[in-house]
Amino acid sequence: MTPLSLFVLDLSAEGAGRLTRHDPAEPVIPVTDLGVTRGDGIFETIAVRGGVLQALGPHLDRFERSAAMLDLPVPNRAHWTEAIEAAAAAIPEDPRPGAVKFVMTRGIEGGSHPTGWALGFLADDPSGERAGGIKVVTLDRGYRHDVAQTSPWLLQGAKSLAYAVNKAAGREAARHGADDVIFVSSDDYVLEGPSSTVIARFGDIAVTPPVELGILPGTTQADAFTALEAHGVTTLIKNLSPADLVEADALWLCSSTRGAAPIRELDGAARTVDAAWTELMNTDLDARRR
Repeated sequence: MTPLSLFVLDLSAEGAGRLTRHDPAEPVIPVTDLGVTRGDGIFETIAVRGGVLQALGPHLDRFERSAAMLDLPVPNRAHWTEAIEAAAAAIPEDPRPGAVKFVMTRGIEGGSHPTGWALGFLADDPSGERAGGIKVVTLDRGYRHDVAQTSPWLLQGAKSLAYAVNKAAGREAARHGADDVIFVSSDDYVLEGPSSTVIARFGDIAVTPPVELGILPGTTQADAFTALEAHGVTTLIKNLSPADLVEADALWLCSSTRGAAPIRELDGAARTVDAAWTELMNTDLDARRR
């Protein structure tokens, strides 16, 4: 990631959404901010291609959903859109995809209002992963599939700043010689990746797990399904088991900056890379507009 611009959003009653630009290397977030000390906050990352934000609306919808789950104030959509657009406008033309990460924390401990900012950056080039595929391992998330219903305070399905577990999963994948992870529930339901959504192909049917399992609604997965449906593919949202992943004809992990990355190895076993579906999905994903 190459940071390019930082726009801080004043979320106090007096600030009324005032936007200020800063150098991303400048220390502007206090060390007493609960986003820093507790990971108490939410975020989204939106891809930017050709200067155009992709799927802004769905990302803002999910931002609002996460805010509600964490009992944070309802985000002012107009203020956040202004901040996101400003960060996107500061991203130059580059072969690498641009992106904007926008964050809202609970604010300074003991304070009265949240902290907000939007960071524009250049992301890693996903073309290698799209063409060659990725190696993935399955890891037990340690929760039952119904944890979102039985224990909502665990915040499964919120895009929270508390990412230590997801980063630890990435390091565990690396110890297995893999690039990424698919989480599985303790009772054998396929969930999601640490920062991605699973798509499986069974013949001419594409399947992804339901959000009721405590996973994030996949904005990229939803747009990938739209692309597939436009080409006559049937799409389903249904439960999958680890055995289903083994039986699938092809697998992908989807995220905003990566697009649809085909899985070429799962738990050490080689998998078929479906180049045709990968190109179909990514062509439409890269052409998305807000």
